[in-house]
Amino acid sequence: MENGFFSDWLNRFAHYLRMRNYSSKTVASYDQTVRQFGRYVWLRRSAAGDAGSFDERDFGHARLDAGVEVSAALVTDFLSYLVERQEYQPRTLHRVISTLSSFYSYLYAQGAVTTNPMLGIDRPRIKNQELKYLKHSQVLRLIRTIEDDEDRLIVRLIYATGVRVSELCTINVEDIDFEEHTIRVTGKGDKIRIVFIDEETLAEVERYIGNRIVGPLFIGQQGNHLSPRTVQRIFKKYAPDGITPHKLRHSYASELYRRSKNLRVVQENLGHTSIKTTEIYLHTDIDERRRVYREFFPLSDGKRDE
Repeated sequence: MENGFFSDWLNRFAHYLRMRNYSSKTVASYDQTVRQFGRYVWLRRSAAGDAGSFDERDFGHARLDAGVEVSAALVTDFLSYLVERQEYQPRTLHRVISTLSSFYSYLYAQGAVTTNPMLGIDRPRIKNQELKYLKHSQVLRLIRTIEDDEDRLIVRLIYATGVRVSELCTINVEDIDFEEHTIRVTGKGDKIRIVFIDEETLAEVERYIGNRIVGPLFIGQQGNHLSPRTVQRIFKKYAPDGITPHKLRHSYASELYRRSKNLRVVQENLGHTSIKTTEIYLHTDIDERRRVYREFFPLSDGKRDE
């Protein structure tokens, strides 16, 4: 058992995240959250005050030489402290919990803690969690309004394959299998997966690349891959307010599930590690709800209690 303080593990954890190709912004966000928790742990163990009595001045003087071995109860106290200060809404708490879950999974794998305290932490429910997204016909109308060939293909390819923006931007021409109608993409943590592409979109890709056989599919500055920021600007230019590349990925997931009812396939196509992540993208369509209601509810269509 190596144990250690938060100060001992912060740089190692940041290095681990960078090795997994997390963006510098994400690494900084994770670091900030873990530092805040480490200071909270130090305050709880060093101060006489109760869990809710700390203020910004206390955190300013807190140190990071607290041991990383903590209980689930202490994590829960930390989350309650954030809520009581009205600084964090449920959606933000999800991010905090995800960060600490990653940190303690890493510590457990390194033998720094005997148990992972995050395994017993429930995530807060988020009201109105349904994301705004476009239906299939709306996506097609959006695509038809885009006159620029490259911009139109970028939007269409996200919808056709369900890839993340980061995955789209790193696609190379050689990753595309024109015979099998598939594309090899690199997802989070450098995980490779195969996504499928329809014939019409594939034909547009083939026309777009011309005689190129290697290199970035979408070329950005100085011949490098296109940047995610450029893709986001394309959506701001053409898409309705609130419709981002992520929301189009949501449209893909919802449409595929609505037609297939195969949650596992949707999960694998999206590259989700947990099926719970996939579930928040899905909607039970109104036609299915109407059919079930009419078939099973006792007052529907003159049915009587039996």
